[in-house]
Amino acid sequence: MPYISYSKKEISFKIVYCGPAMSGKTTNLVRIHNALSPVRRGDILMLNTEQERTLFFDFFPVDLGTVEGYRIRFNMYTVPGQVYYEASRRLVLDGADGVVFVIDSQPELLEVNCESFVMLQRNLEEYNVDLTQFPVVLQYNKRDCENPIPVGSLETKFRLNGIPVYESVAVAGKGVLETVRKVTQMVIERFHL
Repeated sequence: MPYISYSKKEISFKIVYCGPAMSGKTTNLVRIHNALSPVRRGDILMLNTEQERTLFFDFFPVDLGTVEGYRIRFNMYTVPGQVYYEASRRLVLDGADGVVFVIDSQPELLEVNCESFVMLQRNLEEYNVDLTQFPVVLQYNKRDCENPIPVGSLETKFRLNGIPVYESVAVAGKGVLETVRKVTQMVIERFHL
């Protein structure tokens, strides 16, 4: 559920980008940040290791203006994809209102994608989140690679019927904004219920 501050008249939603290491989560956030007007976005905070990998999380706020007297914000996060950062992932996922799972389309990484999705499921279950009732979007990234994983691979394996799916090449900005529009739309629709 979103954080609502009645005293500040502000509603904050949390969107988290998950997926295996180097799948394009941070690239998505950077592309979204660059596409927004400086008036609407806050500074992007990136906590990286020496290898340019996310250590704890990447973050920036998006201000969408005012609705019925309340300022609406989306706080955008990524989580580290490396298996040994499971505790960090769990902490960042706490209180999430929506998730984008970024799949690395390189064919040799199918099993890594599946392992990462299982970890996401397990982390969300710890917070009593039912994936079938929660805003989740799959983004098949790196579609420009040779022989990419077929779209539908994860949906079939994990029985994700009806889950929104987007193809992307995040380094080129392709599919990035479409993905974030969908997850924010789903989050807002769920909040109105």
